[in-house]
Amino acid sequence: MNLHKFVRTVPNFPKDGILFRDITPLLADIEAFNFAIDEMVVLSEQFRPDVIAGIESRGFLFGAPISLRLGLPFVPIRKEGKLPFEKKTVRYDLEYGNDILEIHVDAFKAGQKVLLVDDLIATGGTFEASSRLVGSLNAEVVGICVLIELSGFGRNEFLSGRKILSVLQF
Repeated sequence: MNLHKFVRTVPNFPKDGILFRDITPLLADIEAFNFAIDEMVVLSEQFRPDVIAGIESRGFLFGAPISLRLGLPFVPIRKEGKLPFEKKTVRYDLEYGNDILEIHVDAFKAGQKVLLVDDLIATGGTFEASSRLVGSLNAEVVGICVLIELSGFGRNEFLSGRKILSVLQF
């Protein structure tokens, strides 16, 4: 199935010069969405993770079904103020400011292999911050799995040597 046709390109969103890749048509088509999950499951298996961690918020849409199909726990990595229990926090820079991610302190057992999942990857800044959170709990990021990998962005140095698997490339 050609999933590219289910990703709408919206020019100048959220700001001028950006080509936004809108996945809502893919999510609205059950066959396309299911096929995308199937493809991501195949990619995810290559990492042999113990845990799937989805990055807020679209990482939840893909990470949770992947974890169910693989029979693995799912851990949400959330934006600030969304988790009720004791948590670890990391602040990271964005091209337009900064943001904060959080994770519960009991999210992983020491030594667990964690696969980070999101809808797309561009520069890798959010993945670097997420990896720092995982490491702060003595777990290890074994890879990154995304639906869409965007090229043409200055990649974060963190991504050097990291294994990134994606279903689609733009």
